[in-house]
Amino acid sequence: MAVAKIRLFLEHPMGAGQTLPLTKEQAHYLFGVMRLAVGDRLPVFNGRDGEWLAEVAEAGKRAGTLACLEQTAPLRLPPDLWLLFAPIKKERTDFIVEKSAELGAARIVPVQTEFTNSGRVNRDRLQAHAVEAAEQCGGTCVPEVADLARLSDILADWPHDRQIMFCDETLTGETIPARQVLAEAGRGPWAVLIGPEGGFSEAERERLHALPNAHAVSLGPRILRADTAAVAALALWQDVLGDWHG
Repeated sequence: MAVAKIRLFLEHPMGAGQTLPLTKEQAHYLFGVMRLAVGDRLPVFNGRDGEWLAEVAEAGKRAGTLACLEQTAPLRLPPDLWLLFAPIKKERTDFIVEKSAELGAARIVPVQTEFTNSGRVNRDRLQAHAVEAAEQCGGTCVPEVADLARLSDILADWPHDRQIMFCDETLTGETIPARQVLAEAGRGPWAVLIGPEGGFSEAERERLHALPNAHAVSLGPRILRADTAAVAALALWQDVLGDWHG
């Protein structure tokens, strides 16, 4: 039997013979939008048990159930990489979260800087975007989206073993290549920090440069928009230290 070309994230434990109840929204999507019926199959995952092939056991307009058949992929954990970014306009913040999930960030942290324009974020909406991105990119884990926090508070309690790649637009074209900085620093827990559209304040920049495990880098001769910078920095980190090489 053909397998539907959709993947679904479910919160429930998964194992052979396990029944998976669907929410109203999930039932509507599978049966009302995608037109699946009893007996149809699709891959599912929960972020803990890998990917499983499931079969539609019950299909209704407001509810339904799936049955786990067999595991199709093991759990693949992303690198221990956080993305910290200053929220921007709604659609572009959504873009950052989606692409961060696709690029393998394990945790996504919106931060309030001195020059951050957006003072609020809808964490639940951003988490839903992370789920959707994981469904579409074939991931078996969904990154956690944290609540908005002040950058000063985060840095005050920064883990001593986690290195941070600090993208400093004032260094454009005037520093050691970022690839070299990453290669010399080596593997381990990392974070990528992207500042707001107005850049970091001088006090924030001085505090970051003073951190013993912070590495200021340039992303090239052009100043990038915040959402572009997030994608570029994550891609660079993945290429040098991440799981792109298997």
